[in-house]
Amino acid sequence: MIGFLRGKVAALKADYCLLDVNGVGYRVFIPNNTRSKLRLKEEAMLHTYMNVYQDGISLYGFYTEDEYDIFQLLIGVSGVGPKVALGILSSITVEGLCKAIQNKQATVLTKLPGIGKKSAERLILELKDKVAFAAGDEDEILTLEMTDDVGEDMISEAMAALTALGYSQSEIAPVLKKASKCKTTEEIIKLALKQLSRL
Repeated sequence: MIGFLRGKVAALKADYCLLDVNGVGYRVFIPNNTRSKLRLKEEAMLHTYMNVYQDGISLYGFYTEDEYDIFQLLIGVSGVGPKVALGILSSITVEGLCKAIQNKQATVLTKLPGIGKKSAERLILELKDKVAFAAGDEDEILTLEMTDDVGEDMISEAMAALTALGYSQSEIAPVLKKASKCKTTEEIIKLALKQLSRL
């Protein structure tokens, strides 16, 4: 198993990077928080998980050990595969996820991509005694806890769209909290992009 890779960032896409390690280009799938730390043509080290499956091999990379560790815990939960785990880590900070699990906040977890009510309950049941979180500002950590005026599906869709555009969770969350009067996902995204362009 490949434990880590150190090399130059040759390409940086929405959900993966190409890492040039001594002339060999590794395609490494990464969450948004890791992506925000990488710079084109600069050297980086990623903690990696190699997923071997029937049709091939995929590499998942993380800038910090905390992200790598929580990724390992997530894929150990029934029904949570590497792609779902990566989507989760692209939508919430490690600290926010751990706090939501320890505090049994299923409503926060069900806002994450690929996580329904049953999956949220499994995450809480199986991981509440395994995760640890760094103390922080609760408003920043529980960034996915939104007002009831906006539908959860709309918030989730808008979150997914904005993260796909490369915005980080810390950038998106404060903006989405201002979207309580929006009636559609499109309105939320337009408002968010307008606000983010001012940052």
